[in-house]
Amino acid sequence: MAETVTIDSVGPEGRAPADVATLNTLRVSPAGHLAAAMAAAAVEGERSVALKEIPFTVQLGVRAEPGSASAQALEAVFGVDLPTRHGQVAGDASALHLIWLAPDEFLAVDVSRQQGAGEADEAAAALEGLPGQVIDLSANRTILELSGASARKVLEKGCHADLHPRAFAVGAAIVTQLGPVPIILHRTGESEFRLYPRSSFADYQVRWLLDAMEEFASDEVR
Repeated sequence: MAETVTIDSVGPEGRAPADVATLNTLRVSPAGHLAAAMAAAAVEGERSVALKEIPFTVQLGVRAEPGSASAQALEAVFGVDLPTRHGQVAGDASALHLIWLAPDEFLAVDVSRQQGAGEADEAAAALEGLPGQVIDLSANRTILELSGASARKVLEKGCHADLHPRAFAVGAAIVTQLGPVPIILHRTGESEFRLYPRSSFADYQVRWLLDAMEEFASDEVR
């Protein structure tokens, strides 16, 4: 009988969690099957817009009250203070950062690396005996990055929020909807946005965006 290989294979010295390279041979990103379509849809020039997936990023669900002993314990682990108001993102958008979701709820994201085993362990251990929670939600959502001069116009076709810079500045993040899909939307640059749809909505969300991008491949009608 062939040997069954699992993510948590047990070797002669006991249980050995799989590393990222091993995990990547076993998992498929929610929008990976549309990578070629996203690349083909990219538009250059004055009406530029491009879409790509940032797969398997580290995403931790965090619950703690800002200013509490729990928050201080987590901040010591993350090296980043918890955000304290709606729309705020604390930390480095190109590495580890925390997105405000509710007064005591946050999403810790690290886009500089891919999720491995035990991502939440250190932060969860810091809460021992304290109220709060840290759980690994990396598989719950994927990240889609929409960029280019026309990125905001694409989103404005179906986003339920005001995306003008006076209302949605660079660095801000909100919970909203794009079409019928609930998302977290993070503005990481003047013309760059990260969308966090739940994994089960990724296929629909990518196809919606590709359709919305199509008009920008042609000259503008004046």
